[in-house]
Amino acid sequence: MLGRLMLLQFRSHPRLDLRLDGRPVALFGPNGAGKTNILEAVSLLSPGRGLRRAGVGELARAPGDMGWKIRAGLGRDGIGHEIETFAAPGSPREVVIDGKPASQLALGQLLRLLWLVPSMDRLWIEAPEGRRRFLDRLTMAFHPGHAEDVLAYDKAMRERNRLLKDMVRDPAWYSALEAQMAHSAAAINASRQAALDRIGAAQRAGATAFPVADLAIAGVGPDDLADALAAGRARDLAAGRTLEGPHRADLVAVYAAKGMPAAQASTGEQKALLISVILANARAIAEDTGAPPLLLLDEVAAHLDAGRRASLFDEICALGAQAFMTGTGVELFDTLAGRAQCWEVCDTGAGSTVAERNLL
Repeated sequence: MLGRLMLLQFRSHPRLDLRLDGRPVALFGPNGAGKTNILEAVSLLSPGRGLRRAGVGELARAPGDMGWKIRAGLGRDGIGHEIETFAAPGSPREVVIDGKPASQLALGQLLRLLWLVPSMDRLWIEAPEGRRRFLDRLTMAFHPGHAEDVLAYDKAMRERNRLLKDMVRDPAWYSALEAQMAHSAAAINASRQAALDRIGAAQRAGATAFPVADLAIAGVGPDDLADALAAGRARDLAAGRTLEGPHRADLVAVYAAKGMPAAQASTGEQKALLISVILANARAIAEDTGAPPLLLLDEVAAHLDAGRRASLFDEICALGAQAFMTGTGVELFDTLAGRAQCWEVCDTGAGSTVAERNLL
């Protein structure tokens, strides 16, 4: 859990200091006040580019003028850690854990994060790329090393793609790269499938108000990727890119009770299926590790009626998860009274301000 979150010159927040007690966190205020910026800061306590996939230079309150910093006090298994991630103008993002420089991948070992943002409401009907990122986030919550496998695969694939674009035909240039890709692909495929198996079991075992989504992976690729890549070089040369491998996979979801592809479900049903997957992932991680992941749920009340919204909050509290949730009005969180911390976020014109409030 996070015990403290501090921001300096991050997005709309000149300075922010939240003291957290492990309960869910409700952030309310008008659109544009800076609520999602807080969730984005928390998302950067994990490997990658965060929930908006923003460039490092976009995160500073005054781009090009000064940098930004996020500092978090983390308590896990009774052991405290301090995490800092920051960037100076024109410099890459840096990570410091307990006063020592660290890689972004090390963040995945300390804090497991899952998130839902409004742009994901169309996840089931848009391009596969977003579903792959979603799948990899689910998988990384179970297997933090998955991020390293994906990076290794992507690096080798980029080098192979350069050879293809340069029309290099000598097999000797390809063999080592294809072997590395095959090795990483095997680990990626195994981790992804294990994550879906675990989520599926958790969906069916849990008492939940949300519908079960049957999940599967399409386009996994051949078992022997190295041989397939070697055999497909002529085709890939013509295309100028690698056409087989886990980078082409897609996450497929079916609304189990109706036997209906998620893409054909209503907007509300699609949202409910996403929430079901996230909650099942969180329950499974809590069972496997003894602690639930931290959840970031931006505008989570959208498309949920009052009854289902209350059920969501009940499930989060039963799980013991520290969930950061945003909404435009405090009334959206009324059933969390006494069970959550609450802050009002306002835009003063000179930046965002945050004031703690009581849920009545």
